[in-house]
Amino acid sequence: MVNITKKFGDFTANDMINLDIRRGEIHSLLGENGAGKTTLMNMLYGMFSPTSGEIYINNKKVEFKDPNDAIKEGLGMVHQHFMLIEPFTVVENIILGMEPMNGIRVDKDKARKEIVELSERYGFKIDPDAKIEDITVGTQQKVEILKVLYRGADILIFDEPTAVLTPQEITELMEIIKNLSNEGKSIIIITHKLKEIKQVADRCTIIRRGKKIETVNVADVSESELADMMVGRSVHLDVNKSDANPGDIALDIKNLTVLDSRNVKKLDDLNLNVRFGEIHGIAGVDGNGQSELIETLTGLKNAESGSVIFKGEEILNKSPRDIIEAGLNSIPEDRQIRGLVLDFTVAENLILKDYYTDKYSKKGILDFNNIDNHAKDLIESYDIRPRDIYHRAGELSGGNQQKVILAREISNDPDLLIAAQPTRGLDVGAIEYIRNFLIGQRDRGKAVLLISFELDEILALSDKISVIYNGKILKTFDAKETNESEIGLYMAGGKNEEK
Repeated sequence: MVNITKKFGDFTANDMINLDIRRGEIHSLLGENGAGKTTLMNMLYGMFSPTSGEIYINNKKVEFKDPNDAIKEGLGMVHQHFMLIEPFTVVENIILGMEPMNGIRVDKDKARKEIVELSERYGFKIDPDAKIEDITVGTQQKVEILKVLYRGADILIFDEPTAVLTPQEITELMEIIKNLSNEGKSIIIITHKLKEIKQVADRCTIIRRGKKIETVNVADVSESELADMMVGRSVHLDVNKSDANPGDIALDIKNLTVLDSRNVKKLDDLNLNVRFGEIHGIAGVDGNGQSELIETLTGLKNAESGSVIFKGEEILNKSPRDIIEAGLNSIPEDRQIRGLVLDFTVAENLILKDYYTDKYSKKGILDFNNIDNHAKDLIESYDIRPRDIYHRAGELSGGNQQKVILAREISNDPDLLIAAQPTRGLDVGAIEYIRNFLIGQRDRGKAVLLISFELDEILALSDKISVIYNGKILKTFDAKETNESEIGLYMAGGKNEEK
């Protein structure tokens, strides 16, 4: 890719970027949120056209109108959110759009034979006749990789490939990626995870604010040097925290059962307690009841049965406002859908929970003077950028959107903070800030319930760790007495429920 520039109106997403990928290498793209990594790869895959610059594949200049053009030149992309049709089988998904024909009929037997040969060649253990809805997330990812290989890809782009995998699935994926590169395939990995770059990548290109900073040999640099290049300043990746001093039980959940709209149990007789002065982490693969637990605790979903005692009071099936006023706040899983009103200003978003109180309104009329002063204080305290209280929340970067939510949720000093995916999709600078903040809450004697798919984060921050699987808590560990592989085994349901 030579001098690639991409503009959206006045905004320059990529600014004169040069990137070369060698045959048989694993090349990682590293950068903060909004640095322009995915935009660059979307141009390579034909989803966008560059504003200026040129792309060469095997020394031949190419121009892609759409991904089909890129596929014809041997490119394939495994997206962060899988592009699979759930009721279809593995074979049906892989051949979709490229069905081998026998006369006017799709030759499924031929396709199945080819796919079995492909999966055996790369060491995938997949049932070709299984439906997508019946297989694990890790297996779905293998289907996506097979889909790309079936189309003859020699250059494979992986966008945040490990976001929803267990530690064991991540190890397996890394082996698959190494096998592909040994076969002569070129691999590009877009990721935030420095450990994974060190584990598999040969070279790494760092992009900051749309510009290429450097391409380095991964063997020659440390994780902290990569982090510093990515953010442009020194970053402390290790979490420094003193031992916890847990107090009384803040939240006591007993036999909680929650159904979804189809009357399927999403939480099944779940038991859990969280103490003041501790961070209690919930580890689990996405889709095992975490979202339903958060929605039930914050009053967004009613439970079928059970009990939730907060500070000695029953709060189950109470309204969100009652629960907030009782002292329970939350950093929601999806900051854009549940956390912010994107069309509102930063100042308006900062009072979403208490706009109706005497502090911000008199007889139903908002007191904008107090609202603006409150916003100015929080923008400074929480380092929200830009320093403009009238800036629309939807135009902030992911990290700054998260800081707006943090500022709102913590400024009214809750006794229990539910932090759901607090650093999802954030770069190392923002992650460092938020992790230190959660530890600060704990050290002030507050209770924190941390729900994250990032096992590193759960292990680094938590004092206690509970593993959720199929809507049940399988086991609770003292964080000092467990490790990634033990937790990962429970996350995959490898141990039955322990009484």
